[in-house]
Amino acid sequence: MASKPYYFYVLLCADQTLYGGFTDDLARRLATHNAGKGAKYTRPASRRPLKMIYHETFDNKSAALKAEYAFKHQPRKAKLQYLAAHDVKI
Repeated sequence: MASKPYYFYVLLCADQTLYGGFTDDLARRLATHNAGKGAKYTRPASRRPLKMIYHETFDNKSAALKAEYAFKHQPRKAKLQYLAAHDVKI
């Protein structure tokens, strides 16, 4: 039996900041964030609406979490370079 996929994703917030996270259901997670019930960072109304601008698929939760951690611990300039390298334009 194949394991379910996990995703690392990047959201563009209404205030033009970036948020990285992981999930096993992209649509549900985006809806949760936009409802103001997601991560503490995305709860303020000033950050919403949020737009999913990038995601990667992984075979296991650990790999998705590692990708999220690596993204979150970079300065904004490096995050923008990462996204540009994956053909994401902001």
